Amino acid sequence: MTEQLWSSIEAIGAPAAVLDVDAAEHNVAEMRRRASGTPIRVASKSIRVRGLIERMLREPGYAGVLAYSAAEAAWLARSGVDDVLIAYPTVDVETIKQVAAEPALAARVTFMADLPEHVRLLDSAASGTPLRVCLDVDASLQVGKTVLGAHRSSVHSASEAAEFARATARLDGVRLVGLMFYDAQVAGVQDTNPAVRLLKRRSVAELATRRERVFRAVSSYSSIEVVNAGGTGSLHLVGGAPVTEFAAGSGLFVPTLFDRYDGADLQPAAYFVSPVVRKPRPDVAVTFSGGYSASGASGPSRVPRPVHPEGLRYFGQEGAGEVQTPLRGAAARDLEIGDPVWFRHAKAGEMCERFNEILLVRDGSIVDRLPTYRGEGQNFG
Repeated sequence: MTEQLWSSIEAIGAPAAVLDVDAAEHNVAEMRRRASGTPIRVASKSIRVRGLIERMLREPGYAGVLAYSAAEAAWLARSGVDDVLIAYPTVDVETIKQVAAEPALAARVTFMADLPEHVRLLDSAASGTPLRVCLDVDASLQVGKTVLGAHRSSVHSASEAAEFARATARLDGVRLVGLMFYDAQVAGVQDTNPAVRLLKRRSVAELATRRERVFRAVSSYSSIEVVNAGGTGSLHLVGGAPVTEFAAGSGLFVPTLFDRYDGADLQPAAYFVSPVVRKPRPDVAVTFSGGYSASGASGPSRVPRPVHPEGLRYFGQEGAGEVQTPLRGAAARDLEIGDPVWFRHAKAGEMCERFNEILLVRDGSIVDRLPTYRGEGQNFG
């Protein structure tokens, strides 16, 4: 990373979120290259800045938003996004009824489901125009009794998907229009060793065959418009019929969990910066706040990584703290009160829950400031 970025913020009174615009633009182009012409749906959970989402949607090769909340989807649709797919089932009856009551929203928003209870809830809230539904198909790799992937959907086989489609077709208030296959065990796992690479190849091959079978089985009962697959880490691996689109978002920011992927030329773009507020010893620098741990299994991989100045590390008994973060190492000796320390978050998007705005930096200068969801007064957690 150039010294221009590090010098763009010399003195701050509180932590700030920063986006390296050049790196982000490189990543947008790199994801588009790996998608090889298949449209990419923007995963909002990994961004949580409406201005950045809108900028990505203006880029060639990007279309639609993959939202993480029903209320968020309605908000984005009302804000002008014309195609929002909700990535997770919802029991937010109030929002479902709001969408159902507004034909313009109902045409823009697609709900996720994988259980009869999900579609019955949507069907009961529908009024007039049927609500659009996407079936979330379990994309995990099952090896004996071992499941490799995320615990998401109850529907795994083509026969189970067909039964879901058959039951949904009997309901007047819903219309099955899409299929989703999120391969967490491929898209969300770093290429750290040969065993991981082998499992990924096996999973990609198994899922390609099963995805085609599911599509054929479901198409007997519904006209499928959307077949969503992949993520930032698998854009170049999961294409081909019947996939109509990918989903990606983390590749814009590139947090630490997305550092090691074969075949992906992505650059770290998102940071947060926090000032030194204490020097209890010459070789210890304490920054304000910084304890922004990521979701998922707890451990060292989920904490922010101090990256500038180089050579800083945590104390094992304290780590990154809610109100202060002690750091040690040779670089700490040169830090003074008020000096900025740069960190990278472990996961994309979650960092923005801590900040009201993100600073866009290019050539060592702040060129724009965009409000986060939090900065716009929106909380979808």
